[in-house]
Amino acid sequence: MTKTTVGLESKVREFITYITDLITVDGGIAVGDAVIPAYVVNLAVLLLAAFGIHQVARRLVLPGLKALSSKTGTHIDDIVFRCRLPQRAFHLIPATVMSIGLPLIMAPQSEALQLASKAISLYYVLIVLAVYDALLSAVRDIYDMSGKAQKVGITGTIQALKVTGVIASVIIAVSLLAGKSPIYFLSGLGAFTAILMLIFKDPILGLVAGVQLSTMDLVRKGDWIDIPKHGADGHVIDINLTTVRVRNWDRTITAIPAYELVSSSFKNWRGMFEGGGRRIKSAIRFRTSSIHFLTQEEYNHLSKIKLLREYFEKKMAEIEQFNAAECADCDISVPVNGRRLTNIGTYRAYCEAYLRRHPGINQELMLLVRLLQQTEMGVPLELYAFTSDVMWVGHEAVQSDIFDHLMAIAPEFGLVIFQRS
Repeated sequence: MTKTTVGLESKVREFITYITDLITVDGGIAVGDAVIPAYVVNLAVLLLAAFGIHQVARRLVLPGLKALSSKTGTHIDDIVFRCRLPQRAFHLIPATVMSIGLPLIMAPQSEALQLASKAISLYYVLIVLAVYDALLSAVRDIYDMSGKAQKVGITGTIQALKVTGVIASVIIAVSLLAGKSPIYFLSGLGAFTAILMLIFKDPILGLVAGVQLSTMDLVRKGDWIDIPKHGADGHVIDINLTTVRVRNWDRTITAIPAYELVSSSFKNWRGMFEGGGRRIKSAIRFRTSSIHFLTQEEYNHLSKIKLLREYFEKKMAEIEQFNAAECADCDISVPVNGRRLTNIGTYRAYCEAYLRRHPGINQELMLLVRLLQQTEMGVPLELYAFTSDVMWVGHEAVQSDIFDHLMAIAPEFGLVIFQRS
């Protein structure tokens, strides 16, 4: 026991003696009859002292600390006050005053003292839990201000820790009321595991899934996810311990159990935004009957197109070299003999050259123009590329601009776009 505590107890005992003498000597009450009045007066004074100290701390000290924190250059102390951590911690002051004063007023082994001690202990547990909750909230808000919060969220972990704190507080409170060690109750939890799993299946699965989503970085707040099973297609607006909420593109909100994102598949479009490109994968269909070899007149016309100059130089040199080596003894005027240019092949080269020079296309990602399997709806020419603008509106504007031009220029190559009549 420290000298400060000893000195405090001696002062309190002197005060109690003073109150008793005041009642017996000055009040004219016999010493035997003054026990209860002195006890009531001392208890009332102790309660007033505890209340008064708390009020001084709450009305004078706390505002001073808050004003001081507002003048600092960091936001950490502001977050601490916003989460009410000091406000809750100051509730420990009256409990401490009562825990020191009650043993000096009451008989050491009395039932009243034991009941009061249990009540104060339960109050301590409640306040410590409130402080623990505010501390975790402050840690979460401080973490959310950092750059790491956009990559790895800790909301699920914080909520799991809060639930753990509540469970631990309940166990401690029950052990205080029963007068037994918390280990005694922890050892008995195994018998109720099956029942708990049956009754609280969804919350437990959600708890585990929430931690997995945070630690494995499967989904973050703000991610665009697509879950056809639940009709969810939009941005994640909230991730908590048991539920993930998605604001769909039609402005509706879908709430999905967190364990569904762990147990089943879903599509997260985050990689598209981080990769810097949004995919174009669409095809233009042409009538098969419009595909043919280029005539000399068509060649002369198309050779005037700037984007095709390099293609024609390279391709014509390649064709002439092949025909000279392989078709020296055959009639080149017959279309089946030798190699020659086609209108759709030239158009395909034009499409690729056009995409290579388009300012809205990310040239660092894959770019491909290819013919697909012919069907009863014609020959599809597919464009596979990525726009630099990953946002929906900008992406669609670039894609529409590209296909507007390519469909409008197709007749220059003698191609007819397929349309069911």
